[in-house]
Amino acid sequence: MEAFYEAIDLLKGMISRPSFSCGEADVADYLQAQWQAAGQAVRRKGNNLWIPAPAFDAAKPTLLLNSHIDTVKPVAGWTKDPFTPEEDAEGRLYGLGSNDAGASVVTLYEAFRLLSVREQPYNLIFLASAEEEVSGSNGVESVWPELPPVAFGVVGEPTGLCPAIAEKGLLVLDCLSRGVSGHAARAGGVNAIALAMEDIRWFHTYLFPQQSDLLGAVKMTVTMIQAGTQHNVVPDECRFTVDIRVNEFYSNQAICDEIRQHVRCEATPRSLRLNSSRLDTAHPFVQRAVMLGKEPFGSPTLSDQALMPFPTVKIGPGNSARSHTADEWIHPAEIREAIDLYVRLLDKLQLN
Repeated sequence: MEAFYEAIDLLKGMISRPSFSCGEADVADYLQAQWQAAGQAVRRKGNNLWIPAPAFDAAKPTLLLNSHIDTVKPVAGWTKDPFTPEEDAEGRLYGLGSNDAGASVVTLYEAFRLLSVREQPYNLIFLASAEEEVSGSNGVESVWPELPPVAFGVVGEPTGLCPAIAEKGLLVLDCLSRGVSGHAARAGGVNAIALAMEDIRWFHTYLFPQQSDLLGAVKMTVTMIQAGTQHNVVPDECRFTVDIRVNEFYSNQAICDEIRQHVRCEATPRSLRLNSSRLDTAHPFVQRAVMLGKEPFGSPTLSDQALMPFPTVKIGPGNSARSHTADEWIHPAEIREAIDLYVRLLDKLQLN
């Protein structure tokens, strides 16, 4: 019960401090001070905070608990102050980042605190990271050199406390079709829009052959297009952007290579970092979750799992549908359940 009330208080403190991606210093300072006052050996790099459990043993595997402290900016539809934690008659706690992912931060911390005072067959590290919402280079990736090799990671995100054992990757392509300019009244010129339309039709209709039972097919969506300078000039360039959600059967590089074999445009990836992931259903964490009545699923949304070079699972309190919405909320009952479930899933878990 004490852990529950501490988690609620800590979450209210987080909500009260704006923590937009790349500007998380205020909430990082707050959490660092709170955890150090509680006797934790907090380490920090930039706005990333981590706490190793005592008595590190190099002979044991290392288990990482992680969630993020940054938020998106509030959308226009908020009817409440996003930075004032407010409870309604039904007990819902409102505030920016309450669901995504403050509730995961505070519940994973309380689970870490409870687990770390018990003998475990693994080393335990809790990491509250920055820049997740923008997949920033000063987020979790910047911390890996400071940590021992990690055998398994639990990523806190709003999943309704069901384990997401697969997650789609993200590949964004900036495409350029090149034509030849000319006067619109004459027969000359090669219209770059017409060239782009042929490739856009391909992106709209092509199906990658390997489909996932958890994540479905690779999904390609043209989301932006720009061309032309004035009505009477045949455009010599047409630029468009393609959002691609990748299943676990393809790396982002493999998707990029395949696309370039089919389209005429120049297709330039913004990044190849955000690959898909999948955890084997035979993993002991998944098996324990199933025994506790939690059904594994595949997640279409991106998280810091994509930047973790070790097996991971995504699981946390709240509902992904509430993320990035006006009047975001979490129910305290979800926080209570999360602390209990994390401990039951992780206590004495054998990783090797």
